Amino acid sequence: MSTLSWVLFGMGGAVLLVVLIALGFALFGPRRWRARLGGARLVWAGGLAFPVVVLSALLIYGLSLTSHLTQEPQPGETRIRVTGEMWWWRVAYLDDQGRETFQDANEVHIPVGRPVVLELEAADVIHSFWVPRLSGKVDMIPGRRNLMRIQADAPGAYGGQCAEYCGGPHALMGLVVVAHEPVQYAAWLRKQSTPVETAALPGPGAEVFGRAGCGACHTVAGTAFNGQAGPDLSHVGSRRTLGAGILPNNQGVMAGWISDSQSIKPGNRMPAYPVLTGQELRDVSAWLESLK
Repeated sequence: MSTLSWVLFGMGGAVLLVVLIALGFALFGPRRWRARLGGARLVWAGGLAFPVVVLSALLIYGLSLTSHLTQEPQPGETRIRVTGEMWWWRVAYLDDQGRETFQDANEVHIPVGRPVVLELEAADVIHSFWVPRLSGKVDMIPGRRNLMRIQADAPGAYGGQCAEYCGGPHALMGLVVVAHEPVQYAAWLRKQSTPVETAALPGPGAEVFGRAGCGACHTVAGTAFNGQAGPDLSHVGSRRTLGAGILPNNQGVMAGWISDSQSIKPGNRMPAYPVLTGQELRDVSAWLESLK
């Protein structure tokens, strides 16, 4: 994508230079040159033929350069399915056969220096996946799977955003792409695919989680909580953000989000829980923070 961008910038600069030279001749050149610039033949050539040739050449070059970005996944490529939902991102890591190995939410983890195939889908309305430093925008359309390839050349966190208005708190539907060195990425995959040992242990936080009915919408691997409507919380404590990329992830923010997420992100589909006491909020947020 960067190669195509530089080619487009370069061609745009070259066309601008040609126009400025022609303008200079038209304003300050000899009378003979000004007469030629105003002739019908040059107007047709410069106003019609020149743009058609330049734009057609750029179109053909761009399509040939980026055709591999939408090819079907090849053996050995990293595959991740990202599903846009109102108003968060469901992220599923796939094996070579396209089978889901585990789920995450609102963060996409990738290895540095390797192309990653993203399978983009939507569960409800049209969304658009956009991480400006890694890719262009690709729409996520209900009933359709769009493919795109991204690659990070340096480790770090890359911010993203839904780029298609999808109603409600669309402006607060962010995400983070985290790029790891290959060794660290392999270790992260192993950790994420293994249920957190403390998840199965009884405790006040887990009891509050069950009593409030959170397990009807959320999954925590290693427990009886297996809801599918909301984000998978099996490793929620390891995420950088909450609320789809809009808040830092810590115990205090977690408690506030559980208590009244509507005051933070109006219109999201998680109800407020004003019935929980301060101690219950501390217990459940501490338990969720331990899920790393």
